[in-house]
Amino acid sequence: MHVLIIKNVFTEGPGTIADYLVAEKIPYTICDLSIGDTMPAQGSFTHLIIMGGPMAVYEMNRYSYLVNEARLIKAAIKAKKHVLGVCLGAQMVAHVLGAKVYPGQKKEIGWLEVALTPDGMSDPLISELALPDKNTAQVFQWHGDTFDLPLNTAWLASSDLFPNQAFRHTDRVYALQFHIEVTPAIVLDWMAQEPGFDFASITAESEKIFHAYRERAMKFYRGFFR
Repeated sequence: MHVLIIKNVFTEGPGTIADYLVAEKIPYTICDLSIGDTMPAQGSFTHLIIMGGPMAVYEMNRYSYLVNEARLIKAAIKAKKHVLGVCLGAQMVAHVLGAKVYPGQKKEIGWLEVALTPDGMSDPLISELALPDKNTAQVFQWHGDTFDLPLNTAWLASSDLFPNQAFRHTDRVYALQFHIEVTPAIVLDWMAQEPGFDFASITAESEKIFHAYRERAMKFYRGFFR
């Protein structure tokens, strides 16, 4: 097993994903396309992780590396590799599978709950994110774009503002609009770049829930990196 992690911007790294891989001694490579890293060959990895970023799928003319990233995702799915898209990464997976990606009505930022669909609650990975005795998951959101649900996918999670929060394609490809990989330090870093929000409240919530949040994320990773 070898994991390839694609970064689209320096500030959006793998967080607790890397923590899990290190703890389990799973080898991984981080490729930051925003600084010109060379994309590894298809045969060099078994699992592909696409991280987030402030750019949009429909801005490929401005961020040309997204074109090659889309090709990489498409080839990985075709080769039946395990693929996880987070935030922009989820939008890229939706795009590759033929769905439309577009701006939402407003940004969704902060610690918020998403409803897990019946397919989400029966999914062996997404169900691990559920709060105790609930069909909801508390997740960290930081996005303004959204996507239509691609054909031949299972709809896994939703919110009032953005109905398509997560989906699965086959049993190997997952797309999460939200962030399960964040740490309090990552949240703090992102908040510093976006004034106008309740900084103190979000920071306090990060510290309060992080231990349990991390444990649920680790259970998701355990299933994904099987």
